Amino acid sequence: MQDSEITAGIDEAGRGALAGPVVAAAVILPEDFEVPVQDSKQLSPQTRTILYAEILRLCDVGVGIVGNEEIDKIGIKKANHKAMQMAVSKLKKIPQKLLIDGRDRYYFSIPSEDIVKGDTKIPCISAASIIAKVTRDEIMDHYDQQYTIFEFRNNRGYGSEKHLKLINEKIYTPIHRKCYDPLRTLLTQGRLF
Repeated sequence: MQDSEITAGIDEAGRGALAGPVVAAAVILPEDFEVPVQDSKQLSPQTRTILYAEILRLCDVGVGIVGNEEIDKIGIKKANHKAMQMAVSKLKKIPQKLLIDGRDRYYFSIPSEDIVKGDTKIPCISAASIIAKVTRDEIMDHYDQQYTIFEFRNNRGYGSEKHLKLINEKIYTPIHRKCYDPLRTLLTQGRLF
């Protein structure tokens, strides 16, 4: 690999959530980047917020967001890929290689490599995981104010006990993913009667 090769790390947040968008981030680190990043899930919210600001200040960052309605139309895997492509397209520089967290083998016009647990091993992927997570958390905090009963600030749209109980009572919002169980099954059953 040439020293001058521009590499972007890519990660997403919200893939398994029952509500809200999927958010992907692409990050190119400067050569002198010394901020101690790691997988966003291993960081406290306060540390994530501090690192988020530092990454935005020092790095080339792109973010892609695909909402729940599109997830329902095209499925989460395609929506995730679309969010990643959007994130890459928003970078100021054109990367020569993409390092992607996971093993989905998405196709990009730029050479790419999937790295399982890449967010714990590769700094540019760790940085992308922080940007994606904090961006999505901010979106879900906004929805928390709109749909207070669901406590999205606490569960971020994932299936907490209270969240699942509400869905099982057929209480849901316009930001819920109708292609995800248990809501998908409940809506299908509702049409049978």
